[in-house]
Amino acid sequence: MKSFVALSMCLVLFSCNALLSNALDTIAINQSIRDGENLISAGGTFELGFFSEGDPPKRYLGIWYKKITTMTIVWVANRVAPLADASGTLRVTSHGSLVLLDGNGSDIWSSNLSIPVRNPVAQLLDSGNLVVRDAEGSDPNNFLWQSFDYPTDTFLAGMKIGWNRTSGFNRYFLSWKSIHDPSPGDFTYQLDPNGYPQLVVKQGSDIKFRSGPWNGLRWSGTPNLNPNPYYRYGFVLNEEEMYYHYELLDSSVISRMILMPNGMVERFTWIDRTRGWKIYLTASMDQCDNYASCGAYGTCRIDFSPKCRCLKGFVPQFSREWDLLDWSNGCVRRNHLDCEKDIFVKYSWLKLPDTRSSWFNESMNLQDCKVVCIKNCSCMAYSNLDIRDGGSGCLLWFDKLIDIREFSDYGQDLYIRMAASESALLPSHQKKHKLVMGLAVSFGSVFLILVLTICVLQWKKKKMKLPEGDNCENQKEDLELPLFDLSTVALATNYFSSDNKLGEGGFGPVYKGVLRGGQEIAVKMLSKNSRQGLHEFKNEVLYVSRLQHRNLVKLLGCCIEEENLLIYEFVPNRSLDSFLFGLLTFSIP
Repeated sequence: MKSFVALSMCLVLFSCNALLSNALDTIAINQSIRDGENLISAGGTFELGFFSEGDPPKRYLGIWYKKITTMTIVWVANRVAPLADASGTLRVTSHGSLVLLDGNGSDIWSSNLSIPVRNPVAQLLDSGNLVVRDAEGSDPNNFLWQSFDYPTDTFLAGMKIGWNRTSGFNRYFLSWKSIHDPSPGDFTYQLDPNGYPQLVVKQGSDIKFRSGPWNGLRWSGTPNLNPNPYYRYGFVLNEEEMYYHYELLDSSVISRMILMPNGMVERFTWIDRTRGWKIYLTASMDQCDNYASCGAYGTCRIDFSPKCRCLKGFVPQFSREWDLLDWSNGCVRRNHLDCEKDIFVKYSWLKLPDTRSSWFNESMNLQDCKVVCIKNCSCMAYSNLDIRDGGSGCLLWFDKLIDIREFSDYGQDLYIRMAASESALLPSHQKKHKLVMGLAVSFGSVFLILVLTICVLQWKKKKMKLPEGDNCENQKEDLELPLFDLSTVALATNYFSSDNKLGEGGFGPVYKGVLRGGQEIAVKMLSKNSRQGLHEFKNEVLYVSRLQHRNLVKLLGCCIEEENLLIYEFVPNRSLDSFLFGLLTFSIP
């Protein structure tokens, strides 16, 4: 009886040890995983072992979800060299390398790690990451190798897609050949580091889909990628790394992104009620996401028929082909550029063009961005890099603008270099500003003279004597009027660009500008051909600076370096009539 009890206890202990061994998440040197044995992560979320796929069936070492009923593979080790039978064995070498052996003891897959390690172990984490680390190391998160660095077709929370800029190491996804064949397929999903980084799906070397650049909130071409309570995503760009990642915010949600065998990038969520995967979103939404489907300077809008059209100011390069719905050669400018006279036209609600031939600066503002672009005749367009908090950063394009689409919502602004003859394309508010200020220059002098005459008569009654002097510097103490550097004013007005010119009067041209602090200004330049001279210049400085009447535009300062300039506050659109006692009223359609 005692021997029977002892035997029973031994069987129970053996069974318990077997169960415990099956629940292990770690193997060390001298341990192995054979076909039929598995590693299970500590929380029971993922499982590593051997599985069969294909016809005839072949054996692969992989990782899949443990807690769901439908077997879903998220990583495959030997996708290039499958096993013909159930003879595979996974081991950890003394150098910290994972090795998969076939029945003859030959290596068919290895992690190719050869680092002196005291006590290497392989562990399956609850994130789905298979890692190799030193069991005697002080930092358990210091991985010598990890499967997350060598993904297959599935993007899990905690993974990175992108580059280590120091080592040049690239993490990217490679599709299965088919839904039942884990061998490498035709499509890759990767971060293109050329110009400003963007995600691309490639078939071989050909781009099939492009996400657009990261704008601080999402990829420019993925407006459906909105903040949600289930996962948080982000893009990291610094001196060491550039990568895209996401993390799950709700531990009860099971979600994964997958590069399908047909090149589609889709996010799936597991639904317990239906015991199946449901598509949460698709990166490539429709035909307008097919790369460069409308050619250079063509724009795609899915609710238009036909879907392609040229941007305003452009015409089809080959009209006959365009009429036959062949848009591949795109569009060309209606009028040729002249660098010194070009303007920039704002186009809105766009997916920004391909950024592989772009340049960027994270600290510049949009006005600085325009200055850099207008001075470089090869610069074709500019935009904000980050759209948050009113916009920041600078993104410039130096080649044809390709792969643009229009959105009804969540699109971005793009400023494209155009011939000066295309000024009709300027937004209506800019045209209103130009017309209003032009009228101000033409008519404002009449009212200014009237006001000044009245004031001068009042001054004469008070016998006010004007101070003598040849320039603003001599009058600075008396007037307390700031002096502006010519370089400051030139930068504010884009170097007195014709695009910033508001009008011209007897005094000379008037330009709009924006100071570094964001204040808008109007700059009057004393023309060398003007009938007015330095005496008139001094008088205007004196009168306006001393009067500062509520019905006069405020004079902020002057400049006398090479050019004689008066710097006024800029009058907002439709404010001229208010400044001029309501006597001048007009409307602009």
